[in-house]
Amino acid sequence: MSKLCTICKDGRPVIKRPKTGDAVCKKCFYWAFETEIHHTIVTGNLFKRGEKVAIGASGGKDSTVLAHVMKVLNERFDYGLDLYLLSIDEGITGYRDDSLETVKRNQQQYDLPLKILSYEDLYGWTMDAIVKQIGLKNNCTFCGVFRRQALDRGAMILKVDKIATGHNADDIAETVIMNVLRGDIARLRRCTAIKTADDPSGIPRVKPFKYTYEKEIVAYAYFKKLDYFSTECIYSPNAYRGHARTYLKDLEAIRPRAIIDVIHSGESMSVREGVKLPTQTKCERCGYISSNAVCKACVLLEGLNKGLPKLGIGKTSKVKQRLKQNKMEESKAIADIDSSTKTPQPENYCSPNAKESESSLNETGTCGKAEGCCSKEKDCEKSDEKIDLNNLDF
Repeated sequence: MSKLCTICKDGRPVIKRPKTGDAVCKKCFYWAFETEIHHTIVTGNLFKRGEKVAIGASGGKDSTVLAHVMKVLNERFDYGLDLYLLSIDEGITGYRDDSLETVKRNQQQYDLPLKILSYEDLYGWTMDAIVKQIGLKNNCTFCGVFRRQALDRGAMILKVDKIATGHNADDIAETVIMNVLRGDIARLRRCTAIKTADDPSGIPRVKPFKYTYEKEIVAYAYFKKLDYFSTECIYSPNAYRGHARTYLKDLEAIRPRAIIDVIHSGESMSVREGVKLPTQTKCERCGYISSNAVCKACVLLEGLNKGLPKLGIGKTSKVKQRLKQNKMEESKAIADIDSSTKTPQPENYCSPNAKESESSLNETGTCGKAEGCCSKEKDCEKSDEKIDLNNLDF
């Protein structure tokens, strides 16, 4: 690292920027960090004056720095935005309850309105309870799906125009690698978008940190002495994303620009003409966006409620097969219950709704099917109804 700041040529360098390799002082780092995010917001046309924006706040470094920078830039460049903090309580004891305390302190520090929604209120389940059912292998699938829908619901409650998330360059590059490894072409096209407009709520999500390195976010929070929660989720060590993150960090150590290069590669990828992609529709149960008749959140929730937590885990074809099988079993069970609870009738019972013919009616106006059938109120409603044979239309 050089002895003087590369930008001002005066201050003592405190960090070597991974994207540019420049050694900069603290003051120039603040300026460069905030200016680049402002440039991303302007060139991406992320906001319009007068809009209400909900900042996804978890209490971690990304969301805390995002809330701080959005407030600073909103005042410095006069964006004219109304900012809110939106937090989701997944119900993870020893992790989320502590991080939410940080969010509450951030609310006081930045003087922003705060809304907190919980999985338990929305779905009737906490992540602690889900992990007891599913174990530590696929728990991140549940959390990710439920959290996305919870943010949409919170945004609708706040009646905001956009949701700003703290996804940084590292996060997006990891997602690109994950989708390549899984061969998920549909998500590969969407994951690099800086603004999404396909949410069922009609509320786009924006990523002001799309080109911002995680290392610089940590450095900014550290130098600014921001109040954030740094503990990793207790259920995330076994997450699939962790393998992509390890691979990406190894690439970054060899070539720091690898993160940005992976993102640009994802942006440049195109699908060959004729390749069939999933069609985005709406879930027939909850109305949220889905590429299937029933969205992932509803499938996962159905599995939990029926004691089949692995119902929504695996390939779509297998999930559809399980849903169809469960529906058939459920229909059979209902039919068995109906047949077992149906009141048995005497063999010679005459239904009050049966259509009588002329031959079945005797002179007294009764059906004559069985002795006493129509003479008792408990057996037939016709006992109180006198039938005039002359008025019957044969």
